Amino acid sequence: MLKVLISTAMLAPTIWLSPPNRLWPTTILHSFLIALISLTWLKNSSETGWSHLNPYFGTDPVSAPLLVLTCWLLPLMILASQNHLASEPWGRQRLYLVLLVTLQFFLVMAFSTTELLMFYIMFEATLMPTLVLITRWGNQTQRLNAGTYLLLFTLVGSLPLLVSLLILRNSTESLSMLILPYSNMPLLSLFTDKLWWASCLLAFLVKMPMYGVHLWLPKAHVEAPVAGSMVLAAILLKLGGYGMIRMLVCLEPLTQELSYPFIIFALWGLVMAGSICILQTDLKSLIAYSSVSHMGLVIGAILIQTPWGLTGAMTLMIAHGLTSSALFCLANTNYERTHSRTMVLMRGMQLILPLGATWWLIASLANLALPPLPNLMGELMILTSLFGWSPWTIILTGAGTLITAAYSLYMFITTQRGLTPHHILGLEPTHTREHLMMALHLIPLILLIMKPELAWGWNA
Repeated sequence: MLKVLISTAMLAPTIWLSPPNRLWPTTILHSFLIALISLTWLKNSSETGWSHLNPYFGTDPVSAPLLVLTCWLLPLMILASQNHLASEPWGRQRLYLVLLVTLQFFLVMAFSTTELLMFYIMFEATLMPTLVLITRWGNQTQRLNAGTYLLLFTLVGSLPLLVSLLILRNSTESLSMLILPYSNMPLLSLFTDKLWWASCLLAFLVKMPMYGVHLWLPKAHVEAPVAGSMVLAAILLKLGGYGMIRMLVCLEPLTQELSYPFIIFALWGLVMAGSICILQTDLKSLIAYSSVSHMGLVIGAILIQTPWGLTGAMTLMIAHGLTSSALFCLANTNYERTHSRTMVLMRGMQLILPLGATWWLIASLANLALPPLPNLMGELMILTSLFGWSPWTIILTGAGTLITAAYSLYMFITTQRGLTPHHILGLEPTHTREHLMMALHLIPLILLIMKPELAWGWNA
């Protein structure tokens, strides 16, 4: 664990001390080496589930895939941001890279800690670098408003969690993830206990986000620079899912009774967010709402607490992290050339950038869960477990699956097919850097087909 944490921390002085002409290659190479080292976490030879364990940190089959995804995305975020920051002074470029490194450091700490209070602190600490990225390097005039929404929703949702954790610490004498599953929980029958259950999950439902508390996400995505959108969609939303998986182990007697409205609301959000996607004209907003739709499935799967549901949720989170990050990269390559996110104004791109259209096709098909990609494995497991919980859920999940296919194909056809407008005929070609970035997103996604147990969680 320390080999990755210390290497990540050492990236900051590397960024500040590198000469300007070596800044980007050095940072990308260093972060890519960290990503390769992190792959060792995927090998879990422990019988207890935990490995690389010490008094403060450890990995298990739930945290390891999310840790590897976090480390894998840092070099990709740096690659994606290079053109966006080319006109900035060197000092601001260095500050931007240090913010990305700080964000990775906090995320690695959050996913690897064995103490719930430490997880809460790191969960909140990720907010500051994200906020600075959006409000300082965002593309549009509404970026301060988007940052305010992000701060307000996250803090209002997570303060009840802090109180709940202190109450839990008072009653069980420990907040260790290793001990809590075996602690004798008090009988949870009072109304205040039900409030405690809801407050434990509220922060994670806001972070996922669940439909209804999702208003911060489209604003943050639309205003954020490309690295901000990538890390929001791929990693920060997964903090909510990871937190729910960890906390529900401690809330077991109450979850069976109280989870019903949340599951139904999450599945209703799956249909509603998908329907909103079909109406979108802004490309980044469409991809952002598609994340809300997919996370609705994950919330439902985690709350029913079955092995298949948890396996499907983990698989879909990892697959969605790679897919949505790839889609935001593609949206950024279009934006850098057309200076517009309106889909109608960038139609017919296939004729000008045919290889780019191939990447669009693969990413769109992954988004709609084409067989045999891991997205489909995750969705099938979730749909099966939800149907086993209640056959009526097939109405909402089936409608959501059809709507997902509709808006994914609508996004591809609108941006790539049709007659090319005259105002975009003189675009510069796609660069090797952009093809490398897309390959490093989609090749791991395709390789997961051959060994999906890497992302299965406890049930591997």
